[in-house]
Amino acid sequence: MEPAEAIAVDQVSRIREQVARDLVNHAYLVGDFVLSSGRHSRYYFDKYLFETKPHILRPLAKLLAERIPAEADRIAGPELGAVALATAASLETGIPFVIVKKGTKEYGTQKLIEGEIRPGEKVVVVEDVMTTGTQAIASAERLRSLGVDVLFILGVVDREEGARRNVEAAGFRFEALFTRSELESYLGEA
Repeated sequence: MEPAEAIAVDQVSRIREQVARDLVNHAYLVGDFVLSSGRHSRYYFDKYLFETKPHILRPLAKLLAERIPAEADRIAGPELGAVALATAASLETGIPFVIVKKGTKEYGTQKLIEGEIRPGEKVVVVEDVMTTGTQAIASAERLRSLGVDVLFILGVVDREEGARRNVEAAGFRFEALFTRSELESYLGEA
């Protein structure tokens, strides 16, 4: 299958603005939340509230596809949160995806990477909401240990709480579709 044709810059801009609104309107929660890092936060971007809605996931897949270079052989999604993103980006680009598991199971193949992957392949790791980047880094390191070339880690939302610094310190390039600061301008509309 051929990768999807690039979409026009003005169309990307419109899609990006709508997705930003949708992320805030459908997945931005206010309260007292404990993050995976163990820290408390007064806000939370609930990935499942945007990844499970086709009217958000479909245009989000287009934005992800725009960032994934043609040289990529695979898209990787850490379980569980980024699997829907990897699937959607794969469908949009025609590039196969793999699932990077947190650990092996006691049954089946007992693999940490599900799907086909070969040493030397170029992979983009997609992630949902990134606070410290710990899960994305662990996934990228698992892939690198197999001889895979991780082109970069691509997050949907960077909470701007250390993910970029940590990802780059681990030796990976970091990109995000949106930053917390960028999405703040849409909070008044929520």
